[in-house]
Amino acid sequence: MTASKSSQNIVWLALFVLVVVWGFNFTVMKVATNYSGPFTFSAQRYVIGTLVLFALLALRRRDLKSPPWVLTILIGLFQTTGFQALMQWALMTGGAGKVALFIYTMPFWVVPLAWWWLNEKPGLVHWGCIALAALGLVFVIAPWDGVGKPESIVLAIGGGLAWAISVVLSKHVFQRHPSVTVLQLTAWQMLFGTIVLVALAFVIPERSVVWAPEYLFALLYNGLISSGVCWLAWALIVQRLPTRVSGLMALAVPVAAVLFAWGLLGERPSGAETAGIVLIAIALLSLNFSRQIMNKRRAKPP
Repeated sequence: MTASKSSQNIVWLALFVLVVVWGFNFTVMKVATNYSGPFTFSAQRYVIGTLVLFALLALRRRDLKSPPWVLTILIGLFQTTGFQALMQWALMTGGAGKVALFIYTMPFWVVPLAWWWLNEKPGLVHWGCIALAALGLVFVIAPWDGVGKPESIVLAIGGGLAWAISVVLSKHVFQRHPSVTVLQLTAWQMLFGTIVLVALAFVIPERSVVWAPEYLFALLYNGLISSGVCWLAWALIVQRLPTRVSGLMALAVPVAAVLFAWGLLGERPSGAETAGIVLIAIALLSLNFSRQIMNKRRAKPP
């Protein structure tokens, strides 16, 4: 197996882990809200995630020096603080399912931002996949059935925008500073973002934590896996794939979330949701198929 092929397999493995863990996590977070306030839970999970990533840095004996300070702090503020705080704030006034779906408007912010900041101009196939995925997301959200409180929608979409900005900034770091590793950037940005999350948890009054076994499971699942391992996997995907591609691939997560909710919570998707899932799946498969064709053409000798 060639290095290129092996590298590609690692990316797809990272994406698979991400989709399964983050898709299932919406169910886990729903359980956690019964035992803790949203900002307290966010701060706790990211403290654990930060400790996990720095422990990995220490075990691998990599350079603990921070990547470029300004960019890393900005990524932390947008990805860890902004994205998480806006999502949790939206969950205080809106339903978990709708908030999750509006958060995943992120890919549609990434495309123009990457075009503007990174000069990643989408081709005709990409525009077609984006349009198909957008139509699928509309069917899954089903705005004709009501979308919830306006403030919750604005906050969730703001969270998606914050995430998109962090994606483009991360790609910029990897392009301009090739010596920066995925683990370095993920750990340091999470540290800076978590400091602000902890401050918010202290400032915003919330109910006390109930340390039930279910809450401990949710906290460890989020801290060790969802916030630690998965943000590392996400940074790897952003590093290895074009920004517009990694953004669209993230749409597999809400699809997985709907399927997990169906299997574990009995929340059977409606006909419109099923149609939306199919459209998103077609868009993602088409995007992957087109990338494989382009890679094969590039690999052929002139």
